[in-house]
Amino acid sequence: MIKKEIKKYRGFGYTLVFPASPNISSPVSVGTPQGSPISPLLFLLYIAPRHMSVPKGLMVSYVDDFSITVASPSYRSNIHRLQNLFSTIATRGRNIGVSFSVPKTEIIHWRTPSQRTPPSQAPIKLENHLFRPSQVVRWLGYWFTPTLNTTHHYRHRLSLAQAIFSFVKRLSSPGAAIRPFLCQRIASGLLLPILTYGADLLTPNYAALRGINSFCHRV
Repeated sequence: MIKKEIKKYRGFGYTLVFPASPNISSPVSVGTPQGSPISPLLFLLYIAPRHMSVPKGLMVSYVDDFSITVASPSYRSNIHRLQNLFSTIATRGRNIGVSFSVPKTEIIHWRTPSQRTPPSQAPIKLENHLFRPSQVVRWLGYWFTPTLNTTHHYRHRLSLAQAIFSFVKRLSSPGAAIRPFLCQRIASGLLLPILTYGADLLTPNYAALRGINSFCHRV
């Protein structure tokens, strides 16, 4: 049985020390802008030390999203392992002033299609917060279900593409349709990346493909 827990965290503030006044610090309570050259440095200082090797498991992160996956013979042992791992990385974080946003924790129990037992409802407790398992967890634009069914993910991608196309159609002149060559550019350059996001990991099933094809024909 495999189980996944996703935690999100935020650092407290940073402190700037200026060369002309090395003894005066100025607290910073905002984040860095996307693409800032200081972001990779802050990642190395604050995020990389949180990573560790997880036997029969995986620990990955992207900016402020942190994910831990572990496997063992039972859900109970999975939860016990995850609690110990969280305690370890939380302690490491406190040593350098980084804290996890514990209330934003999400947990999901992985299942295989062949499992006949009822889905586990075992919760996890972290720092006096109790978290029930979710049926759908979103991480980095991917929508995960306990059995890794892709229907929910591609239903969401299709809804997003439909909303974008409805907005784009309003950019044409009143009473005139979008020209065919422009429509093709929109479909290939704007809508197709939205529809196929996640296809590197989640393979669309027949129902998802039928919905995507129908939408593309309408476009």
